[in-house]
Amino acid sequence: QAQLAESGGGLVQVGDSLRLSCAPSGHIASSYTMGWFRQAPGKEREFVAAINWRGQSSVQDSVKDRFTISRDNAKSTIYLQMNSLKSDDTATYYCAASPAAVGVYWRHRNFKADYWGEGTLVTVSS
Repeated sequence: QAQLAESGGGLVQVGDSLRLSCAPSGHIASSYTMGWFRQAPGKEREFVAAINWRGQSSVQDSVKDRFTISRDNAKSTIYLQMNSLKSDDTATYYCAASPAAVGVYWRHRNFKADYWGEGTLVTVSS
């Protein structure tokens, strides 16, 4: 059973940047869409961004001017470049992989992925 592993989280200051990475251990079909969710303490899981193997992506409106998702198909790895971080970005960030196309389903509150990572904590301190 393949798994996803996130890395790159940490403690940063408001205005700083971070780049998260997510790579699988084991085989995940290259056709899978991969993406990021986050969950802040006491809040529901929230869609952040997703990208398919063609590079087509979708990013949550509230972060699209600061966050960029990218993908290296050769490594089956995705990245989330987060700039101008705010305290509201503090959350555990989770990577997911699904055969579902980039689109509405990824934003649905009942979205289910075939694979999830264990999360990486991002703390933005003011």
